Amino acid sequence: MAASAPARVVDTGSRTASGAMIWTALAVVYVVWGSTYLAIRVVVEAEIPPMLGMATRFLTAAALMAAGLAVKSGWQRLRITRREAIGAATVGILLLAFGNGAVAIAEQTVPSGLAALLVAAIPLWLMLLRVGGGERPLSMTWVGVLIGFGGAALLALSGGNTSAKPLSVAILVVGTICWATGSRYAPRLGLPCDPLVTALYEMVFGGTAMVLLGVLRGEPGRLHLDRIHGSGWIALAYLVVFGSLLAYTAYSYLLANAPISLVGTYAYVNPAVAVFLGWLILSESLTWQILLGGAVIIVGVALVVTSERRRS
Repeated sequence: MAASAPARVVDTGSRTASGAMIWTALAVVYVVWGSTYLAIRVVVEAEIPPMLGMATRFLTAAALMAAGLAVKSGWQRLRITRREAIGAATVGILLLAFGNGAVAIAEQTVPSGLAALLVAAIPLWLMLLRVGGGERPLSMTWVGVLIGFGGAALLALSGGNTSAKPLSVAILVVGTICWATGSRYAPRLGLPCDPLVTALYEMVFGGTAMVLLGVLRGEPGRLHLDRIHGSGWIALAYLVVFGSLLAYTAYSYLLANAPISLVGTYAYVNPAVAVFLGWLILSESLTWQILLGGAVIIVGVALVVTSERRRS
C-alpha cells in the first residue's frame, strides 16, 4: 500500500515534509476540492459573472493569507525574487485564470458533476506532457490513457445527455490542459520555497489575470449586486475559505513535496464527491452517459497512476 511507503522528506527552508503532512494535505484536496464544483455552480447560478466571481475568490483569499503570514512572521516572509515572481505568475495564470476560470465559465451550462468528471482527465494530459518531454511510459500506462480518454470522449461528445453546451465542454477541456501544463512544469519554474507564499502569489497573479479576462468578456456590465442571491455569497465565501485558503494551499504544498503521480490521485476522488453532492443538493441528473463515462475515466486514471507509482 502507498501509505506504508517510506516518508519523502524534502527541505522547504525551515520545514520538512513528512508522510503524515503529505497525506493530510492530500485528504484535504480529495474532499474539499470535490465540493468546490458544487460551490462554483451555485455562484454562477446566483448571477455572479464567472471570471469576476473567481477573481474575487482568489484575490480575497490572497489578501487574507498575506495578512495572516505578515502577522505571524513579518512582511519579510512575503519577499520573493523576480524569478520566483515569474514562476508564480506562470503557474497562477495556467492553473487559476485558465484552468479554474474555464471551469467557472463552463459550469454556466455544464452540471457540476459532469465538470468534475471531465476535469478528472488531468492525469491523462499530464502523462501525454511527460511523453512529449521524452519519457517512455509502461504499457499498462498507455492502456489507462486510452481507456481514460475513451471515457472523456464519451462525456465530451454527448455532453452527458444534459443541458451542457458543446462550447462550454470545449472550454472545460482546454482548461484541464492548462491545469495539467501548470502542474507539470511548476517544480521547474523556481517557485518560492515556502508553499504558503507560493500559493499566495499564484492567487494574486491568477486572480489579477481573471479580472482582466472578465473585463475583456464584458462581465462588469453583467454584474448587478442587488440581483445576487444569498446562496451565491455563501458559496463564494466557502470557495474563499475552504477552496482557496485551505485546499489550494494544500495542493501547492503537494506539488512542492510529493510525487506528481501521487498528487494526481485527487482526480479520481474529486469526481465521486462532486457527482454525489450535485445529485444530493442541486438535483443534477445521473444519466447513463455520466455514470458510464465517469466510471471509464476513473478506471483509466487509476491504471495510469497505479502503473506509474509502481515504476517509481
